[in-house]
Amino acid sequence: MAIRPDALPTDPSALTEMVLALDAENEKLRVAMQTLKEMIFGKRSERLAVLVDEQLALELGDLETDATLPVQANDDAPAAKPPGKVRKKARRNIGALPKHLPRCEQVLEPEATACPCCQGQLHKIGEDVSEVLDFIPAILRVLRTIRPKYGCRSCTDGVVQAKVPPRLIESGMASTALVSHVVVSKFAWYLPLYRQVQILAGQGVHLDRATLAGWVKRAAWWLRSLYELQLRTIQASSRLFCDGTPMPVLDPGRHRTRICQFWAHAMDDRPWGGSSPPAVAYVFANGRAPRRSPDN
Repeated sequence: MAIRPDALPTDPSALTEMVLALDAENEKLRVAMQTLKEMIFGKRSERLAVLVDEQLALELGDLETDATLPVQANDDAPAAKPPGKVRKKARRNIGALPKHLPRCEQVLEPEATACPCCQGQLHKIGEDVSEVLDFIPAILRVLRTIRPKYGCRSCTDGVVQAKVPPRLIESGMASTALVSHVVVSKFAWYLPLYRQVQILAGQGVHLDRATLAGWVKRAAWWLRSLYELQLRTIQASSRLFCDGTPMPVLDPGRHRTRICQFWAHAMDDRPWGGSSPPAVAYVFANGRAPRRSPDN
């Protein structure tokens, strides 16, 4: 409510008391405005901090409103889960390591097996067994293939030698296991080829990224027939699911990227009680436009 000049008291003591009361109220409002500014324009940690009741107790009297403060959203606190949602039990190997892993046992015998009192021979009465998860770093090795030749001393045509085993890259210096490792690391574990080149260089093998790209291309050529068979099987299913994902692709001629599409073709009959196993295959397209035949 505005104060009119004719409503001011004439007594100096009463006027002084009114000025002091207004100054105290202004101080409360100033503190409240500073607090709200820090909540809105301050740092995130300050804006989302829990405010004590004394900071928000404005005591405005007749200026009460129905406005309520927003719910605090502290990033440091775990996100609240919706009620009724069952939390899945975390899968951890606590107390027992997986049984399918190979065991390498090492037995630690005491330095002496003679009794310290009577020097008699001690006998085994038990043992303590503990297991820890161990890791052997991947190593590079040279796989030498030796094919002996056997000839006949009686004639000149009796030479026998084993055939060369087939390899993924003929006349190359990479085994099938190495090429498979590069492909799996790139597409399954998202390890780009230039990082793999650095890892190999750390073990003393210096290769060019183009060499690894050639290995990936050769592996894709071998897997193409399997991919086409899987795609035909999925598309022949009675229930086909398809979903597209935008995929930016470098366009060197335009010095920019163009948006292409990755289409996922999938089938899964398990919810309908079917016996067909689930499968998915991905199809690359230059855009969302339908593919036209050469006649058009």
